[in-house]
Amino acid sequence: MRPGEELPGEGTGAVPELELLKRRAAECIDKAAERLGALSREIWSEPELAYQEYRAHGALTRFFEQEPSATLWTVQPHYKLDTAFRAEWQSPDQGSGRPAPLQLGFLCEYDALPGIGHACGHNLIAEVGAAAALGLKGALESHPSCPPVKITVLGTPAEEDGGGKIDLIEAGAFKNLHAVFMAHPSQENAAYLPDVAEHDVTVKYYGKASHAAAYPWEGLNALDAAVLAYNNLSVLRQQMKPSWRVHGIIKHGGVKPNIIPSYSELVYYLRTPTVKELPILTKKAEDCFKAAALATGCTVELKDGVHDYYNVLPNKSLWKTYIENGKKLGIEFISEDSVSNCPSGSTDFGNVTFVVPGIHPYFYIGSDALNHTEQYTAAAGSQEAQFYTLRTAKALAMTALDVIFKPGLLERVREDFRLSLQEEEFLNATEQNQDLSTTCESR
Repeated sequence: MRPGEELPGEGTGAVPELELLKRRAAECIDKAAERLGALSREIWSEPELAYQEYRAHGALTRFFEQEPSATLWTVQPHYKLDTAFRAEWQSPDQGSGRPAPLQLGFLCEYDALPGIGHACGHNLIAEVGAAAALGLKGALESHPSCPPVKITVLGTPAEEDGGGKIDLIEAGAFKNLHAVFMAHPSQENAAYLPDVAEHDVTVKYYGKASHAAAYPWEGLNALDAAVLAYNNLSVLRQQMKPSWRVHGIIKHGGVKPNIIPSYSELVYYLRTPTVKELPILTKKAEDCFKAAALATGCTVELKDGVHDYYNVLPNKSLWKTYIENGKKLGIEFISEDSVSNCPSGSTDFGNVTFVVPGIHPYFYIGSDALNHTEQYTAAAGSQEAQFYTLRTAKALAMTALDVIFKPGLLERVREDFRLSLQEEEFLNATEQNQDLSTTCESR
């Protein structure tokens, strides 16, 4: 049976059979709840920064290598990156002539923030990805004629700084996946929030040191350049679109008050709703930086971040299916009108949605604390968060089952993906997109 074809008995028992599979997925997640909670606590208790998540990487690879099951995961540690991994399970081959498997991916994040640990709850993101994959695998193992499906779990480092998913995209890790799933902790439940595109830049000013009291006229004040740049951008906000964001810090401003600073450094993040707008805002900001150098006589060096983060593309078929499943589990979602007014950040998952259809819902964890605060760190490590985390994992696993078994859903997901790319003027922009279209059309 091909993924997307009718279950046996369609019209007489098909829906109940799919519901039974969903119940089985939830039961498998509940059965593994203690192991999943221990995994989350291990990651939470030893926070690690981007590309340095060695203990978290070890905990996750051991989790999949040691899963008690009749059919095991194939685990590739250090996959493409030192702290990335890939765990795969494929339904048993039940005869020749079967089509290539439908490939579904579940993503785990596990890097922390400097100083405040898992204040964005990435330990819970890792747990959700692992739990949803386990639930889906358990449901498919119980199916007497399991269709050809491959489940892939990708451990994706460095979401907070650097963009590990983008590294993995460039290394081909998402090639041939048909849909990807992950979920992010928040203060509310939403199947989709409009995470925005982001570009970061480091600005370095070089001046000339001099005695600040005896002969300041001999110096070129790099701190003055940094302050002017900061103020230039503050003035620019008057002419910025309401949806644009510019925010930064002065990272280095001198060493001693009686020495004219010869060096200063700023770090800025620039955000726009879509990646198409990002170059426009970037050009305006760069002009502000260069003007400050001209005014002070300093020289300026602009160093762009390694990767730009793209906005997350919506996939209405996926998030509507997720809402249907979530409501069955008691999840209360914010209204669609509220979605557009919700504050949002940026994620390298946005880049993923430009190469494969994906869903990145947000979920409540039992606390009204805001992300990137010490209070949210505590909430992410609490026992109370476990109920909400595993409930979200169940909804993701149930949504994946719908993609596999509901007639026409895979095609609608693919069409939403195509239309989103077309709206972004990104259609067929990458080889991966072309490969995905070809693969899906063959189904």
